[in-house]
Amino acid sequence: MTKLSAFVTTFNNDRTLAACLRSVQWADEIIVLDSFSTDDTQTIARQFDCLFLQHKFLGYGPQKALAMEHTRNRWVLLLDADEMLSSDAQAEIQSLLNTTPLADGYELPRQEQVFWRMANTCVRMNHYLRLFDKEKATISDMPIHAAPKVVGTVKRLRSPFYHFGEINVHTKVEKINGYSSGLVEEKLSRWGSVNPLIMVLYPPWFFVRSFFFKRGFLNGWAGFIASTVGAFYVFLKYAKAYEHERTKKTDHRDMPPGAPR
Repeated sequence: MTKLSAFVTTFNNDRTLAACLRSVQWADEIIVLDSFSTDDTQTIARQFDCLFLQHKFLGYGPQKALAMEHTRNRWVLLLDADEMLSSDAQAEIQSLLNTTPLADGYELPRQEQVFWRMANTCVRMNHYLRLFDKEKATISDMPIHAAPKVVGTVKRLRSPFYHFGEINVHTKVEKINGYSSGLVEEKLSRWGSVNPLIMVLYPPWFFVRSFFFKRGFLNGWAGFIASTVGAFYVFLKYAKAYEHERTKKTDHRDMPPGAPR
């Protein structure tokens, strides 16, 4: 039987943390690395049989990597504090670990909360690598959306885990505003410069792909809003990168004399 360590990073997650930890309390070990939360996150974490640690926030990737360093078992399960394994996913993972895993990592489909409802199960879900052999893995240092990467074989499990991170439009827009600002330097370092036409062409395509091809329409008006906000997110990513690029190059000829730089 393969032993498992689950690890979670937290900051002010008292709304969702109990559900997250309850879904992995059968693991052989749970590590919670907190960035000095000011809500009840610590109190909730200590109600579970876990190792609770605190460290200043190093960035999404480095913080997850530090939490993983504290795990004692070779096989690990990564969850965000606003995520939870479904009962089917728990059973599937436990069954897998009762034998020797045949891959180096496993991706799980993620079912999203779409504002006031959970996504329809027929909507196409994105898959995320969350269960893996840490000796074959690294965690990226992306400023946003840092994720583990495995050198080796990766397979997919059937059962989903849940994401409860976007409970209303305000939270979603607030989040994408922060994420899009955090990705400016990454976009410019990858592309060198931004063709402004991408701001015209990509957001409509993103909406069509999300609402129709990924079957977001099955979520009703919540799906329409989510696809529209998602299209706005990709617009913001490229608009902010283009703005950053133009601001560094401008000679302020379009500003009135005496205007602040």
